[in-house]
Parts: sequence; C-alpha cells; structure tokens
Amino acid sequence: MLDQRYLNILIPVDGSKEAELALDKAIAVTLRNGNNAHLHILHVIDTRAFQNVSSFDTSMVEEVSETAKKTLDGYVEKAKAAGITNVSYTIEYGSPKAVIAKEAPKAVNADLIMIGATGLNTVERILIGSVTEYVTRVADVDVLVVRTK
Repeated sequence: MLDQRYLNILIPVDGSKEAELALDKAIAVTLRNGNNAHLHILHVIDTRAFQNVSSFDTSMVEEVSETAKKTLDGYVEKAKAAGITNVSYTIEYGSPKAVIAKEAPKAVNADLIMIGATGLNTVERILIGSVTEYVTRVADVDVLVVRTK
C-alpha cells in the first residue's frame, strides 16, 4: 500500500465557513503526517477588488491587511493548541487563483493544497469562476477539496 507523506501542507483561507472547515482538517492531516510536517496558512487579498473603488487609498489595504493578520494569528494559535509546532502564515496580494494554484505552492515548497469547497452556485461559477475549481485544474501538487457536509 502506498504510504504518502505530506510534509508541506498549504491551506488557503478567506474567513469563510468552508475555509475554516478546511483548516480544521488540514490541522488533522498535518498532525497525522508527523513532527516534520509543516502547515502553511495563506490568505490572499484580491487587489482587483480595490480597482473599482473611486475613493481608494492605501489605508483601505492596510485595514484589510491588519484584519487578515489578526485572523491568521488566531488560526496559528489554533494549530499550535492542537499540537502543531511547524506552522506559519503568509498574506499575499493579487489574484487568488494564481497565487493559490501556482505562486504560493512554489514559495513554500508545498506538496499538498487543502482548500474549502466553493460556496458559489452554478451561475456564479460560470460568471466569475471558482477559485477551488481553478486550483484543482492547474496546481502542480496534490489538491484535497474539503466539503462542508
């Protein structure tokens, strides 16, 4: 039987229920893969969301970044409380699809991406696309999609 070990697990989070459930499962998977396994939590701030804001200024980005940092600090504490010693996080800026599927896995040498299932309905996925669907198609590493049920 194949005994696959994942040593660098990437978990993108966005504050959604799906992402938090994926985080819980990523913590469990990291623990099962031993003391050398590393959990890397990623939050991507979609800079395209700021392009259409007429009163855009840098304080908006700083505020979003600070909120993300507080949330991620809490996630790191949760992982540590569960017994993970190798845990870190990154806040990136750009297109979530590209960052999660290509850039971040290379940067952290990920061998597994665990990602929450999309909360979008069929019409929304057709119109704007699903980050999860994109990541499963183009990532160069294994992707585990966590369902909410």
